[in-house]
Amino acid sequence: MRPGIANYAWGTALLGAVLITVVYFQVNQNPSKQLAARTQREKIAGELNVALVSAAEAEKSAVLAITDEDSQKFADQARAATAVAEQRRAELGRLLATGTPREQQLHGEFSAAFEKLQQIDRQVLDLAVRNTNIKAAALAFGPAAEAMRKMDAALADIIAKASSTRELRLAAGAQAAALRIQALLPPHIAEENEQKEDALEAQMARQDAEVKKDLGELGSRAAAAAASYARFDELRVQIIKLSRENTNVRSLALSLNEKRSAELACRASLAALEAEIAAEPVAGVRQHIVRPR
Repeated sequence: MRPGIANYAWGTALLGAVLITVVYFQVNQNPSKQLAARTQREKIAGELNVALVSAAEAEKSAVLAITDEDSQKFADQARAATAVAEQRRAELGRLLATGTPREQQLHGEFSAAFEKLQQIDRQVLDLAVRNTNIKAAALAFGPAAEAMRKMDAALADIIAKASSTRELRLAAGAQAAALRIQALLPPHIAEENEQKEDALEAQMARQDAEVKKDLGELGSRAAAAAASYARFDELRVQIIKLSRENTNVRSLALSLNEKRSAELACRASLAALEAEIAAEPVAGVRQHIVRPR
């Protein structure tokens, strides 16, 4: 091929490559389109972050609420906010399908952290709405305390009118043993460790045997005290059953430990993703840096 023709062909090919590049950037790398895409990704990531914060606040309120109604209300709010977060996570994933490999990697890391967070959240909220420790405490300081008050008054009357040292000893013994059982209920309600609950119940059982022995020996003179103690004992069984479920204690422990760790990991991965999105280069647009929170 003659030099002139060769140079012409080379120039034509080069011009064609340049034209193709120009068209590509006009169609696919238009700065306004790039900026709009990045802005949309930042917006969705921001909404995702807000939903995570809202879910966390509602979850904490559900754990700390003292009524079933409030616990359920806040648990519903937490679940609704989590659902919004999941929608934004999925939407952001679709928008990042054309993003950088690093953005897609960070989105995957966030998704894994968010899934773990949701698993813990489900456990926390399912426990929080049951409020068994709060219900146990309400029984212990309400009906059970009233039954104990009546028993104590009945035994105090026997002590005041006792005709023998034996009668005085039996009434005082039953009174003291019953009060010791009552004093062991609050620690049981607050206790998380099952072995320690076993030990508390063993102490109660020994005191219960003492109460029933003394009341039995007093016979008909202690009928009113025995009736009140029977009511207290019935309530004690209910209190221990509720206390054993430990839903408030367990939900609080989960919220303060596993949930907090999972939440921090989730927020950190989202912050890294937000920073990566904000760092996307746009022709003619000065970059701004979003530092992880």
